[in-house]
Amino acid sequence: MRVEFPEKLDFLFEPARYKIAYGGRGGAKSWGFGRALVILGAQRKLRVLCAREFQNSIAESAHALLAQQIDLLGLSHLYDTQEKRILGTNGTEFIFKGLRHNVASVKSTEGVDVCWVEEARTVSKTSWDVLIPTIRKEGSEIWISFNTELEGDETYQRFVVHPPTGARVVKIGWEDNPWFPDVLRQEALDLKARDPVAYETVWGGHCKQVLDGAIYTHEILAASRDGRFRKVPYDPTKPVHTFWDLGRADKTSVWFAQQVGFEFRLIDFYESRGHFFRHYLDELDGKATELGYVYGEHWLPHDAQNELLASERTIEQQMWAAGHQVRITPKLSVASGIDAARQVFARCFFDEERCADGIQALRNYRYDVDEKTQAFSKNPLHDWASHAADAFRYFAVAIAEPRPDDPPVNTPNDRYDRRRRRERAETTQGTGWAA
Repeated sequence: MRVEFPEKLDFLFEPARYKIAYGGRGGAKSWGFGRALVILGAQRKLRVLCAREFQNSIAESAHALLAQQIDLLGLSHLYDTQEKRILGTNGTEFIFKGLRHNVASVKSTEGVDVCWVEEARTVSKTSWDVLIPTIRKEGSEIWISFNTELEGDETYQRFVVHPPTGARVVKIGWEDNPWFPDVLRQEALDLKARDPVAYETVWGGHCKQVLDGAIYTHEILAASRDGRFRKVPYDPTKPVHTFWDLGRADKTSVWFAQQVGFEFRLIDFYESRGHFFRHYLDELDGKATELGYVYGEHWLPHDAQNELLASERTIEQQMWAAGHQVRITPKLSVASGIDAARQVFARCFFDEERCADGIQALRNYRYDVDEKTQAFSKNPLHDWASHAADAFRYFAVAIAEPRPDDPPVNTPNDRYDRRRRRERAETTQGTGWAA
């Protein structure tokens, strides 16, 4: 059969462990990848895993795109497009999964011939570390397609800046797209004339150092310039303090920090969702056993004191019962917390390996856009990056939290005056555990 196809994507029909296509908007990366997989799946039996970092429903997957390609290529007689799978008459199978917080399901996926990771820009280090060894069948391939955005993105660094041995890496733009519509062509040319810098990012596939509307723009740039994203070893002579943002349906995020001199060292980060709190206590114990962490204080948000329907004890009480020392982070406004984070950022060093997912979230934490004015609002966007950023905000608030005159007794029944602490927190600087 003769099929129209982007010339730059011809490498998809040649064997390689990794096949990567990246660039700006309109490059037909998804269409090309989907079309190639449908053709290959019609020629021989394949098991294809179509993955995205976030997939809450089949509607958020490549299912509709693949079904469209099957129809356009006239291959409907060779495929059965079901609600959640696509099956070929020759035994080919397309399955669809989200990566983040779906570790068990991803690990149990056997016999994959091709794994296509679509919209791969935001895939985390944790997700890549889980996925790659899962795709282990002899001759299996990992296909990766994404629009570039941040230079520091894990996917860009891992597969474009430092690609694996033997990887096929292609940058593709709208000029390489045989299906590119005239109306979008004019949009691209108009933007190029009006704002050449924006054009290079949106359509040209050039990376930004920070996102438009990024909340910690200057702080991220300064940390990168000063080399504060680096290897940061654990100091066994100092306690490890943790700072939490809690969630169940949403994510729970935890930063692990030490103070050494005037520096705050963010040595570790953990994030997951859909677990009872026991899971996170086990993570603390696991890090203590594996890495030798000796814990100091665990700073929980105020909602840790709320009663849970599924438990007779609050999160705070469960933490105390497990033998940990708990502090409650003062409840300040989001704006005040962001200001606190900005002030402390210059004293922070981040372990670029163990904190990679947390750093990626801080880079992507940005203001929402006002629907009426289309300008950035004063409120942060609530998305995948906000939970890690909230936990970091709580870290900044907690380290400025003043001690009461008499330190608290390490028991859950000790309820010293929280209102007095909050009032002092708003008027006193730098007198907490990190002073």
